[in-house]
Amino acid sequence: MNKLKIAKTISTFTNPPIICIPLFFIICLVLSFENSSFNFAKFIVLELISLVFASVLPMAIILYWAKKLDTDSDISNRQDRFMPLIIGIISYFIGFLILLFLNVDNFLTALLLCYSINTGVVLLITFKWKISVHTTGLSGPVGALILLLGPIGALFAILYPILIWSRVTLEKHTMAQAIAGGVQGFFLTVLEMYLFINLFSFDVVAMTPLIDCIYYISAIIFTPVILGILSYGNFKNKKVLFIILEIIGLIIFLVFMPLSVFAIFVLISLTSILISLYAGEDYAWFKVLKSS
Repeated sequence: MNKLKIAKTISTFTNPPIICIPLFFIICLVLSFENSSFNFAKFIVLELISLVFASVLPMAIILYWAKKLDTDSDISNRQDRFMPLIIGIISYFIGFLILLFLNVDNFLTALLLCYSINTGVVLLITFKWKISVHTTGLSGPVGALILLLGPIGALFAILYPILIWSRVTLEKHTMAQAIAGGVQGFFLTVLEMYLFINLFSFDVVAMTPLIDCIYYISAIIFTPVILGILSYGNFKNKKVLFIILEIIGLIIFLVFMPLSVFAIFVLISLTSILISLYAGEDYAWFKVLKSS
């Protein structure tokens, strides 16, 4: 399988309404454990609501809109994305209202509200810039998993640099758009979750402390952002500069942050470097790593 086919496969399975199916399944699974026992009825309710309003309805409108406009399933033209985004906002908000009414689980209730708000932010950005919905759609549920599972949840972020490569290789987004979608999604999700939980006085399961979440997110985005900046900037000796910055990052994450955060930093950095080397000389990160 050539690189374009691999990139296309990755892009297909990380389409936001698709990638949220396994990630929300894990979220609903975790939320359904209460007092060391599994509440199957609660799991079914949470899974059905998340499946319908975070996946089925958004995917249905994307496919319908793509067919109506006779375009690809990514709806690559920025101006054509407004209607699917608006429908997504409404779908997530309806899911939020249903969960709020049923009072089944406060964490998922707040998360669907985050989804609605974050999609609204993407809609506003889309008026001027085609930020990546793929990386935003990945970082939202991964941010939620970090809140629930800490370093275990952060492990799913290994997909972030891989997805950046996929979207850039397929020429669906610029490097900046692909990186920015993830940065926005990670930070907004975590910050909004804490905001809404406090605003609504939600009683939720024990969450990863906010400062630790920020540490994990910083570890996830550090190397992709550095590689992205060096890709765009007119710097001399980019490879040397990258090595220096990575060493500084290693020291900061090792000395000042929990060991689990350091481990996530190393994992994402290695993934970013390996995917760059695999991508070859046409990929911007590869040019940074191989520059003289």
